[in-house]
Amino acid sequence: MKNEPKVNLLDVLKEVVEDKSVDDSVILDALKKALISAARKYLHIEKKINVDIDMETNEVHVFLNVEVVDDYPDYDPNMTAEEVAEMDEGYMLVDEARDFNEDAQAGDSLYMELPTSSFGRQAIQTAKQLLTQHIRSAECQRIMDIYRSRIGTIINGTVLRLEQRNVIVDLGNKIEAELPAREQIPHERLTQGASVKAVIARVEESTKSGAQVILSRSNADFLKALLRQEVPEIYEGTVEIKAVARDSKNRRAKIAVYSRDEKIDPVGACVGMKGARVQTIVRELGNERIDIVHWDENFDVFVQRSLAPASVLKMFPVPDTDRIVIIVDDENLAQAIGKGGQNVELAGRLVDRKLDVHGEQEWSQMDEEAKNNILAPNYEDERRMRTKRLDEDRKAKAAAVKKDVNA
Repeated sequence: MKNEPKVNLLDVLKEVVEDKSVDDSVILDALKKALISAARKYLHIEKKINVDIDMETNEVHVFLNVEVVDDYPDYDPNMTAEEVAEMDEGYMLVDEARDFNEDAQAGDSLYMELPTSSFGRQAIQTAKQLLTQHIRSAECQRIMDIYRSRIGTIINGTVLRLEQRNVIVDLGNKIEAELPAREQIPHERLTQGASVKAVIARVEESTKSGAQVILSRSNADFLKALLRQEVPEIYEGTVEIKAVARDSKNRRAKIAVYSRDEKIDPVGACVGMKGARVQTIVRELGNERIDIVHWDENFDVFVQRSLAPASVLKMFPVPDTDRIVIIVDDENLAQAIGKGGQNVELAGRLVDRKLDVHGEQEWSQMDEEAKNNILAPNYEDERRMRTKRLDEDRKAKAAAVKKDVNA
């Protein structure tokens, strides 16, 4: 054998598994694979290696275990190349076997212990890398198994550090989660060491850490989870959340709730005594405005409630589209549409339709052709094209003016 400096293989490998939150059986399996790899590297052969690990005494024994043959046995033509290679690992030709035992003969079983303390640095480094890879894979799978089943639930953590605009959150048990900038509540500033509450949004595979838990404070699931936490009737299933529309950027949200018990007012249950329940949620969301709507199985009623307090006078579902043209009283038109169209946008998302709101006076002053155009299935496409043409015209005129000025 090649003489190399002796290194304590077990000490090196123990450093890898120290303080790892992985099942002992997983570590044991990974350790065996690492030792097999190191042994083959040490022997410079791909042969069958047995590993015996005594968990109580921490004793490790590694054995070369092959059958000595004059020639490799025939193999089944249907076997794959991998299966053939695995079968060949159990055999060793006589000449090769005599490097280990000078008296070896065909038909002998060569079973000899290998001195792990003599494994070279290169073999040990290979084993260490392999063990690290297996442990990392096991940790990744553990995180996947634990947190994928908890997607949509609230979790508490501590801000560990800030990485540019992303927040790294300590979930305990040496698991770090990421709260990306896009999943944070706008204008909220989280500081190192602060407690943070968020919902588990998803679990992704990461080249950096193997598995990455992604948190959110801005999505609709966080609002749902807060409601389940603060409203016992929702947690118990008496009150059901039918739909949520949230725009955290503009600090607005709408929730549709329904009670399975006619004696319980779903909106009142969510609001709580003197607004205590909803105010707790509002504070957690950075003073986000939340409209709570009583869901109704009658879709027209549900749409009308989504736009409250505006009084809906007429509704025209547009055939073959998901668009509804709605006429409201002029007094509440601005409130129905909201600043920048935000209210009607959220209401549309809540009822899963595109709501096109018009005032009563505006609608009454339109001629039939204009109304028919609005109620046409292709109206949205034509409006987009018209808007695009207007934008192009404006840009062309601006360019022409600039050219004249420069001239």
